[in-house]
Amino acid sequence: MGFETIQYEVADRVATITFDRPDRLNALSPAMIRELRQAYADAEADDDVWLLLVTGNGRAFCTGADVGEIPADGRVIYDEPYLSTFPQWEAPQEGTPPFRSMTKPILTAVNGLCCGAGLDLVTTGDIVIASDRAEFFDPHVSIGLVAGRETVRLARALPTTVALRMALMGRHERMPAQRAYELGLVSEVVEHDRLLERAYEIAATVNRNAPLAVRGTRLAIRRGLDLPTHDAEVMAETFRERVVRTDDAKEGPAAFLQKRQPVWKCQ
Repeated sequence: MGFETIQYEVADRVATITFDRPDRLNALSPAMIRELRQAYADAEADDDVWLLLVTGNGRAFCTGADVGEIPADGRVIYDEPYLSTFPQWEAPQEGTPPFRSMTKPILTAVNGLCCGAGLDLVTTGDIVIASDRAEFFDPHVSIGLVAGRETVRLARALPTTVALRMALMGRHERMPAQRAYELGLVSEVVEHDRLLERAYEIAATVNRNAPLAVRGTRLAIRRGLDLPTHDAEVMAETFRERVVRTDDAKEGPAAFLQKRQPVWKCQ
């Protein structure tokens, strides 16, 4: 499928999704949101894809919703009749991958300005790295809007006082990449010109591991965050028991004992 607002490429088991509205600082238009939903679904359904990499073109990663395309009544735009589908009753996800329901890991490479709904890709990414030119902020209160799910997620990824400061300062204060790293919002800061090179290095490292084990581990952590510790442990064990029955679970120990590289079949 051809896309107009994003780029989508698959190579070496990695689906690269690139926001491609640099003239609009990669702000999310309704068309872009539709294309992102399709790209995420395509990557999840493609057996040749083991990992998703999300990044942006230009000086911005993603600056949230395109203000010029927000309806006067502030209502989130859907293709279907109002409240006719379940997602409309949920918190709007806009450009966020369906991180709760998908299995494959998401690597987010923040190349520049990141704010508003762009922060969703940071708080829901499984591995997040940033260019040394990246900056983070939430402009909602500066344009008369309540900062909703974005800051709810930030308050779980950052100390509460830091998340509140970002939310209440609005567009008038930005967090630099190094500060985001120190607070754990991103796991690595990379020289700007090496960002994608480093992202593909990380992707290749993840993909050296057994893909079903990676997915089960990711699901155990993601799903477990919303549960009491004991319940999360029991759920994680059910994922372990499922994966241990696969061919790859036999291949791993065999390759180790034979001192060779494992050949993963994802089955």
